[in-house]
Amino acid sequence: MSGGRGQIGICALLAVLVAALFAVSVLTGRGGAWLPANQHLGREVADIILFQVRLPRALLGVIAGGALGLCGAALQGLLRNPLAEPGLVGASGGAALGAVVVFYFGLFGGALAVPVGGFIGAMAALALLYALAGRSPDVMTLILAGVAINAFAGALTSLALNLAPSPWAALEIVFWMMGSIADRGMNHVAFAAPFAVAGMALVLTTGRALDALSLGRDTARSLGFSPAATTLRVILGTGLAVGAVVSVTGVIGFVGLAVPHLLRPWVGHHPSRLLFPSALAGAAVLLAADILVRLPLRGPELKLGVVTALIGAPFFLHLILKARRTGP
Repeated sequence: MSGGRGQIGICALLAVLVAALFAVSVLTGRGGAWLPANQHLGREVADIILFQVRLPRALLGVIAGGALGLCGAALQGLLRNPLAEPGLVGASGGAALGAVVVFYFGLFGGALAVPVGGFIGAMAALALLYALAGRSPDVMTLILAGVAINAFAGALTSLALNLAPSPWAALEIVFWMMGSIADRGMNHVAFAAPFAVAGMALVLTTGRALDALSLGRDTARSLGFSPAATTLRVILGTGLAVGAVVSVTGVIGFVGLAVPHLLRPWVGHHPSRLLFPSALAGAAVLLAADILVRLPLRGPELKLGVVTALIGAPFFLHLILKARRTGP
């Protein structure tokens, strides 16, 4: 099933799965409560729950999961590194720092203050990455620059937590950084969606160029593809898409790392064949994880980023051990 027909079949199955999970996400709540079954609710209250609480949550699940899955696949193809993921370019760390700065200094105002700060932080991290890596960066330079930006952003975020004026401010920052799509409204969807869709569209245009780059930079040039231009499109698209969703949802890790690996046995190892299925699978994974966090009847609802980390960290260790066994 590694050919074109296999890819179409996988995409069709994933699209059906995303649609089913989206419906379940919209119609179910805490403890698996099924909205139509709650006949004691008035129509007006039911509409508020459906369209102002659950629908934005489900839409953000699709957008965020799609962006993380797609960008993870593109970065793994660009860097030729199976352990690459969207946080590697510094967008997640920069968005977290931007949001923390807004929390700490009380900048801007309104419900979108934190997303605006997070998006500015992500774009600043992207600009710094490109400045450090240069116009024609190699793989190692990009990785080192991304690691340095993430480390510096993490240090500044920890400093802000350390100097927070009150424990409640620090707790608010920590809760946001755990990652969640709960308690978001349509204004958050409207803020993130345009940037995320634009970034994802830009990344999707790089499929053939990534295939050529997998054969080497010189081979890609001989086939008419510019490695520098391809790198710029992937990094800019990832910054736009991941920066937008992280600024709204907080940090949600491991989706972009795990999803491409799960799909490669089904669609093959060509980056172009992996991009769109990874977007669909990322949306499905995030929707499923968000449904999972709502199932307990008692206790606080788990943060989505905590669940993805609990599942993704062992998967990451599995990849490392597998690489050691198959390495030279």
